[in-house]
Amino acid sequence: MADRTSTGGSGNIGSAVVNALLLYGINIWPGWQVLPFLTSGMVRVLDLINASMIAGIVVGVVCVLIRARALWAVGNLVALGFGLAATVRVWEVFPFDFTGGWTGWPVLVRVLLVIAMAGSVIGAVAELVNLVRALAGIEPRPRKR
Repeated sequence: MADRTSTGGSGNIGSAVVNALLLYGINIWPGWQVLPFLTSGMVRVLDLINASMIAGIVVGVVCVLIRARALWAVGNLVALGFGLAATVRVWEVFPFDFTGGWTGWPVLVRVLLVIAMAGSVIGAVAELVNLVRALAGIEPRPRKR
């Protein structure tokens, strides 16, 4: 069933462009090494961060080309899965060195990582609901204006 909502296309393209720019910026120019608070441990998380951004690009482009609610839900689940895996890896490796800065940075970054993980899990539950609704042919409720 095709999605007849007016949202999604520009958002998916915008997201894909942002992910592509981040992918370029982190890996090519100027590179993650220019950030003084990142340690060599970043090499251990970069593969999952790259996979997450590539998944976001692919999902964004595919969802613009094929506008089906079930496909959007599956694509978003895939992107959320890669993002959650990358966030967990960043938590495990913690490739940050805040020496000489505010002593609260490590705690703040950990809190933000927990919020990101919780958001990914909540997003995955929402996308599972969207997938079931799409497969069952249940139309989304109209938005109130």
